[in-house]
Amino acid sequence: MKYLVVSDNHGIESYLEDIKAKWLNDVDYFFHCGDSELSPESDIWSTYHVVRGNCDYYNEYDNVKLIDTTQDNVLLTHGHLFHVNMTFDQLLYKAEEMKANIILYGHTHQLFATMVDDILLLNPGSISQPRGKYSYLKTYAIITHQEDGYLVEYYNERHELQKELTHFFSMN
Repeated sequence: MKYLVVSDNHGIESYLEDIKAKWLNDVDYFFHCGDSELSPESDIWSTYHVVRGNCDYYNEYDNVKLIDTTQDNVLLTHGHLFHVNMTFDQLLYKAEEMKANIILYGHTHQLFATMVDDILLLNPGSISQPRGKYSYLKTYAIITHQEDGYLVEYYNERHELQKELTHFFSMN
């Protein structure tokens, strides 16, 4: 199973359309971690699961979603309500409460992936305004659920694989 994860496009719908056109036949789920700044009525949401970010001012968006993919329970959120700039504790507690084994979040604009107690925690970075160590790199992520773990790959806005960021996380 393959999951595409993007976040923080901040009003640039063409990034999401381009990603969708590139990967529509190659991934099973499309996730958007908030701060799209797009209308809930946008046609793009027929493809992406989306949540509300701190820059999304429409009440129609959920703050948190749990998506059962039959292989994984994916907790999707923006992260600002869980204070992800300071700690992952609240997010991990929420995942445990909801029985999620993958957490997808945005907000920090910094790509990040790790395993904590058999939960994959991933931030795809920002497709429009990256920050931190990779502030020069607009990114999104693809997670491939394999038999023994998760392969995480990051791509830039031109869909070029960033090999140095690829990592495999084993499941216990």
